[in-house]
Amino acid sequence: MVEKIQTVAQEIEAAQLSNAAELEQFRITYIGRKGQIAALFDNLKEVAPEQRREVGQQLNQLKNRAQERFDQAQEQLANNTESTADTGFDFTLPTIPNTLGTRHPLSLVRREIVRIFERIGFNVAEGPEIEDDFHNFTALNFPENHPAREMQDTFFLSEDKNKLLRTHTSTVQVRLMENNQPPLRSIMPGRVYRNEAISARAHMVFHQVEGLYVNKGVSFKDLKETLYYFAKELFGQDTKVRFRPSFFPFTEPSAEIDITCLICKGEGCNICKQTGWVEIGGSGMVDPAVLENCGIDSKEYSGFAFGMGIERITMLKYQIKDLRLFTENDVRFLRQFEGIV
Repeated sequence: MVEKIQTVAQEIEAAQLSNAAELEQFRITYIGRKGQIAALFDNLKEVAPEQRREVGQQLNQLKNRAQERFDQAQEQLANNTESTADTGFDFTLPTIPNTLGTRHPLSLVRREIVRIFERIGFNVAEGPEIEDDFHNFTALNFPENHPAREMQDTFFLSEDKNKLLRTHTSTVQVRLMENNQPPLRSIMPGRVYRNEAISARAHMVFHQVEGLYVNKGVSFKDLKETLYYFAKELFGQDTKVRFRPSFFPFTEPSAEIDITCLICKGEGCNICKQTGWVEIGGSGMVDPAVLENCGIDSKEYSGFAFGMGIERITMLKYQIKDLRLFTENDVRFLRQFEGIV
């Protein structure tokens, strides 16, 4: 018993008490109700009666020494903490205000586009970004030798070219018409991919919003009135819209959509190349072959479709001259859109 007391006494003197964790472990090991000193007191009854008084005194001295070491180390640790706090932080400094982030300009414009079309009955449809040949090309009336099928234009994910990253959100239109019967009135915002060189005017990943309306008796006039409304709501009531004849495999007739230049208001400048007009997208009546490919009777139903790049619209709306700014995460650029809701 005496040897055990001496051993514990040596451990107490040698214990390292330089931090809170070590101090707590010391308390549990020696001072606590289930510690070694308490266990020694429990074993005191096994000591011979003539030695019990002397051993008891040694245990009391051991207990007092352990408590003394604990109290000294605790006080020293508290003093060190206060000293560090005094020199490490100046509580008289002004507080750092909480800062709020802001939405990305592409998100701002996408949300505004969605709101505008929702007001005239369009809902939002979405689809996968990894597509197959049928939904990306064949169903949309692309012939086998169309340039969009070539390796330099499309990111193919399989040797047979049946898995690819979608090149437009028209794939969502196909899936919508496959799984639903007219009337259909939806817009399809989303990310698309094309194997293009990255520059101030182009990127290999960008965002589109397309629209589709299929019903009985839909005409080109409905398309024009829809896009007139959209352009004036997004760019201002003074905005003018014109349609230029064009060609797309999935619409007939087809037209490019131009609006008056937001910089010069149609007077002519270097942004619009002195024409007074800037292109924002393409449109047209859905080709009957596309309707049939998707299981819709083209003799009973007709429809229109349109599509435009969200980056292009954002650049026009906020007069941004380099498309790469959208993906470079430069906070100096992004902070310009604080407060826009």
